[in-house]
Amino acid sequence: MGWLMGVNHHDGVVAFLRRARRALPGDPDFGDPLSVSGVGGPSAAARAADRYLERNAVTREVSLGALQVWQALTERVSGRPANAEVTLVFTDLVGFSTWSLGAGDDATLRLLRRVAQVVEPPLLEAGGHIVKRMGDGLMAVFTDATTAVRAAIEARDAVKSLDVDGYTPRMRVGIHTGRPQRIGSDWLGIDVNLAARVMERATRGELVVSGATLERIPDDEFQTLGVTAKKLRRPVFAGKQDGVPGDFAMYRLRTHRQSPGAEEGVVAGG
Repeated sequence: MGWLMGVNHHDGVVAFLRRARRALPGDPDFGDPLSVSGVGGPSAAARAADRYLERNAVTREVSLGALQVWQALTERVSGRPANAEVTLVFTDLVGFSTWSLGAGDDATLRLLRRVAQVVEPPLLEAGGHIVKRMGDGLMAVFTDATTAVRAAIEARDAVKSLDVDGYTPRMRVGIHTGRPQRIGSDWLGIDVNLAARVMERATRGELVVSGATLERIPDDEFQTLGVTAKKLRRPVFAGKQDGVPGDFAMYRLRTHRQSPGAEEGVVAGG
């Protein structure tokens, strides 16, 4: 028994197992607070393991290694560093906080339910994955940029048909394509932050995409989507947007019914 206890806490063996876990599928740091967030079975088991298993022990590393593989198989967690390219979609409602203050909780809840009923189906039916819901908005992930834009246009148009106590909400959308890090059921990293910043530029209920997303939409798809793209220019008196590189390009997508005949500066591709 003494020998087993010694091996269980042997620094060299523990370090070897930690290195070995990096060769396993899934998140090699599985077991930290970020990787065990969410309600999935492996994450819940890992949270329990964190409470009951000894730290710096062989038994802990073996258990977390098994849970790491379980998570990878059940949630298709990507390992580092080969993160797959995905297109991130962020949405929220313009002026929602101001409206909800006067409308009250009952009307606010009715609005959020109606918005979810019309926004989420187009995203899910197009193969998107809703990562999280954030009050009056959400974050979704797609494997294809064109599909993400098409689904976002459909969802945004559906919101325009809503009416709650005489109020019709406007939804703004930001889309960016990159290689964020998937941790458990969530996505983190610079590209996630950039996608959120893209949405912030859709100030009037618009659809704005990054240059990276625009480049991945074939030219012939613009006619099919019914949109044109115009590059956004930073307002003269506006400061630099936090968390956004100086050369980061964004484009407003206008549907053909929104666009005046031949708007100067409009492009039909990246």
